[in-house]
Amino acid sequence: MSPNQSSRPARTPSKIPVMAFLTAVVVAGSALFAPESWAQAGGLNALTVTTGPDGGETYSITLQVLIIMTLLTLLPSALVMMTSFTRIVIVLGILRQGLGTTQTPSNQVLLGLALFLTLFIMGPVFQDIYSEAILPYMNEELGTEEALSTAVGPLRTFMLSQTRETDLAMFADINGIDGFDRPDAIPLNLLVPAFMTSELKTAFQMAFLILIPFLIIDMVVASVLMSMGMMMLSPMIISLPFKIMLFVLIDGWSLIMGTLARSFYG
Repeated sequence: MSPNQSSRPARTPSKIPVMAFLTAVVVAGSALFAPESWAQAGGLNALTVTTGPDGGETYSITLQVLIIMTLLTLLPSALVMMTSFTRIVIVLGILRQGLGTTQTPSNQVLLGLALFLTLFIMGPVFQDIYSEAILPYMNEELGTEEALSTAVGPLRTFMLSQTRETDLAMFADINGIDGFDRPDAIPLNLLVPAFMTSELKTAFQMAFLILIPFLIIDMVVASVLMSMGMMMLSPMIISLPFKIMLFVLIDGWSLIMGTLARSFYG
């Protein structure tokens, strides 16, 4: 070791966030599981459920935050399974394969297009959820359970409008249910897989119609190359410019986006 070097070991920067996180966990755990003497000394009870005169239950702020954080972890799954995201991203992915552009547009671009088109399509549904459930809950007009049940209503209506009766009947038969008297009686654990199955069917039907023109171009180019004896030249290299030109001439992106948006409100 040279005399210019310090004998003190170097401090690892990556350990600072870890130690801060562990410290925060210890402090939070101490606050949650503090003894009753702490509460008598003026502390707050972190986990409390108060029963009102009408029999309703009011959760403490800590429990409400815990419920909200749990729902946020399920938000990506809900975005994929209960909205128009699945149909859009499948159609865009198969469109890219039909064009033969491999990674152009990139996955990030396709996911961004699917996400913002989903927000556009689901805008009225999200607006109903905000006005009927979130806003009354923030104004303390609805309890937590009532707000959650009310928020599911617009999503249930949207999913039912896009779900095939055959798919719904199939999952109901698997579950041993003969039928439902009203749409509100359909449980979400039955409606969500039926909706996803219908979305997959619709997405592949749309993708089939999109791939037909590109398939015709590939077949024509391959036939011409074979007739000219150019066996070693890949047809994909020749057909790619023609497919891109056709897609641009018909204003393909606007056509695809408009068709996807209208398919949910047609």
